[in-house]
Amino acid sequence: MSKILKTIVITGASDGIGAYASKILKELGHNVVIVGRNKEKTINVANSLSCPYHIADFSKLEDVKRLANELQSYPKIDVLINNAGAVFDKRIETEDGFEKTFQVNVLSQFLLTNLLMDKLVESKATIIQTTSMATNLFAKNFDINDIQTTKDYSPLKAYAHSKLCNVLFTKELNKRFANKGIKAVAFEPGIPRTNFASEGLWFFKVAYHSPLKYLFTISVKNSSKRMTRLALGEENKDFISGEVYSNKNKYKVKCKDINKKAEIFWAILQDMIK
Repeated sequence: MSKILKTIVITGASDGIGAYASKILKELGHNVVIVGRNKEKTINVANSLSCPYHIADFSKLEDVKRLANELQSYPKIDVLINNAGAVFDKRIETEDGFEKTFQVNVLSQFLLTNLLMDKLVESKATIIQTTSMATNLFAKNFDINDIQTTKDYSPLKAYAHSKLCNVLFTKELNKRFANKGIKAVAFEPGIPRTNFASEGLWFFKVAYHSPLKYLFTISVKNSSKRMTRLALGEENKDFISGEVYSNKNKYKVKCKDINKKAEIFWAILQDMIK
């Protein structure tokens, strides 16, 4: 683990593993920047840790653009953790015209990263994506040409596909920017005992909010450590850029032609943010 103090931006940091990881990193002396959608919760977390904060709703691309502009005020960003995520119980299109799960979990994070890329390259940053075991469970028939799940939509399918997209993002980030000093890595957080998707569909209610959760969930603390290990880790020692990790081990994502899909993914999203 690096002992150099870092500036670490964490989206989705108003609750769950994002909030707990912020606490761990702040206690280690790092400059942690809290980003959240819910103003009250974000301010409470930030104030409790004496951290700067920013409010942004990732279902609105204008919010993401504003956030990127605000984050330019920091002299450097050593680590960007794209942790914001959500699942919705029906197919909804945002005011920007995109399926909401896809926009919140994928497109807005892609846009934010691209808008910050000059600063991230200058900082030789580590960019971390949060994925999910749902990719292997529910994204086996992922269609790169239906990235917004217009066909045979289900909330679980849309969520799983969005988390697979985060892996594709990591793969292509590494391919395109490793030679500029960028480290890109994704992690599978397990199923932490958080308030995630408390009003969601059956899988999430059982996984997160029923007594059965104790059979296969892990503590928020242990899940957060997966995030902070990568945030403070050294490339080729603690992780390999372009890979996905579950705890300290590489996590095999079941996706055929993953590198080719990552290339197509990047082109599709570049067109969307033009």
